Amino acid sequence: MLFHSRVVKATTLILLFGLALGIRLYDLTDLPLDFHPTRQLLSAIKARALYYRTHPDGISAWQLQAGIALAKLKAGVEPVVFERLVAYTYRFTGEQVWVARIYSSLFWLIGGVFLFLLVRDLVSFDGAVFSTAYYLFFPYVVIASRSFQPDPLMVMLLLAFWWMFVRWMKSPSWTHALLAGLLGGFAIFIKFSAAFFVIGATLGLALTHFKVRNLLKNGQIWAMALVGATPSLLYLYHGIRYGSLGGQFAGRFFPALLLNPLNYVQWLTEVNQAAGGLFIMLALLSFLLVKDKSLRGLMLGLWSAYILYGLFFNYHTATHDYYHLPFISIVALSLGPLAGWAAAQWTETTSGFGRSVVYLILLYGLFSVVWDVRNQMKAVDYRPEAQMWAEIGEKLDHAPTAMALIPDYGSRLEYYGFTSAGIWPTLDDLNYTELRSGGAFVVRFRKLVRNKIFFLVTDFDELKRQPRLSAHLLKYPVYAQGEGYIIYQLREKK
Repeated sequence: MLFHSRVVKATTLILLFGLALGIRLYDLTDLPLDFHPTRQLLSAIKARALYYRTHPDGISAWQLQAGIALAKLKAGVEPVVFERLVAYTYRFTGEQVWVARIYSSLFWLIGGVFLFLLVRDLVSFDGAVFSTAYYLFFPYVVIASRSFQPDPLMVMLLLAFWWMFVRWMKSPSWTHALLAGLLGGFAIFIKFSAAFFVIGATLGLALTHFKVRNLLKNGQIWAMALVGATPSLLYLYHGIRYGSLGGQFAGRFFPALLLNPLNYVQWLTEVNQAAGGLFIMLALLSFLLVKDKSLRGLMLGLWSAYILYGLFFNYHTATHDYYHLPFISIVALSLGPLAGWAAAQWTETTSGFGRSVVYLILLYGLFSVVWDVRNQMKAVDYRPEAQMWAEIGEKLDHAPTAMALIPDYGSRLEYYGFTSAGIWPTLDDLNYTELRSGGAFVVRFRKLVRNKIFFLVTDFDELKRQPRLSAHLLKYPVYAQGEGYIIYQLREKK
């Protein structure tokens, strides 16, 4: 065993989780614009509205009205759970969106604890250390796991469910069964896509130990299924019957993309960014070293679930890298057997001095990754943007009277400027043939800016890509401009 003594084991775990928390808390108060701002600000806008509804004291009337109204414009599929937790915390901290960054980081680290326990029980302590190190420190993961969205909480609950279900397999009891059902059910409730990984793990593990006939007769299995499915089914029923949830599921699956080779190339690109192509390869090679049938069944079930998940969410897995966050935990789990085997080889072939050299090399790798991520976080300071967007909101009188060429579908303006705007499409969204036709452009422009008083531009790179729009805007007077923005006046205020 590479990590042989209790002191070495304890030191290793303290170092891993301490560094993992420390790097995630670095640059804590920077704005949540470093990772998918549109998604993070969606949750921030919802959390702010919840906070305003319960604690309106000290908030001006126009901010209260705007904050709540903007949240109503935001549709969502998932229940508002994480946002409620953040809004509750605002009671003690004030509206500080970095609170969500702390929660997400803790969720991911707690998930790391369950991953460690799972791999330790199925492989070895050494394998668990390396699996957990990948899960905690892969560069993409460090940034993604502190983002304000439900995914870190969902992944934590998935890992807790996998661990608890393995415990139930080894020691069937009603306590283990009900706990597994609650954890799996809560994961699905937080984000419905978790159902793939709950069901995949369940089938993969159960079918390696039970015949289908015996499974169907097992009361504890039925209890798990009932406890796990009830919260999400009730939410779906209420949302579809009394809300707009049914329409939100449209556009999740595109049959035509199943036959589009380019979509699979894009899927591969996104998953390589999220999980690392080299580590995915090593995880697949690790299958050859699996001896424990529970681990083999769990891995087969989860990899199969991920493939089905990617085929179902075929548009999102090819365009949204954070849709692969659950897969990171699958890769981490799958690295365990290979890491355990490699650690055993090092232990057999190295003396005490050689083992010390191995530790130093591993420490170098760990600290180099942390330092690189730290430099990435430090490279950009988003804080000045808050003042810019607030200033723009004031210039627009916090009214939705502008068409805008701005990033993130206007989320920054909505959160920091307390107003919304019509969004001018990017070049990729426009029909290029129509754009080149002067008549078609004018018709499109007039249609989109109808009833708009201003045209706001902050995305000047995109403006350069649309020379016809740039030239057309020069016909209008400049209403206001500042560092990073310009507002054209299309018509007089009424």
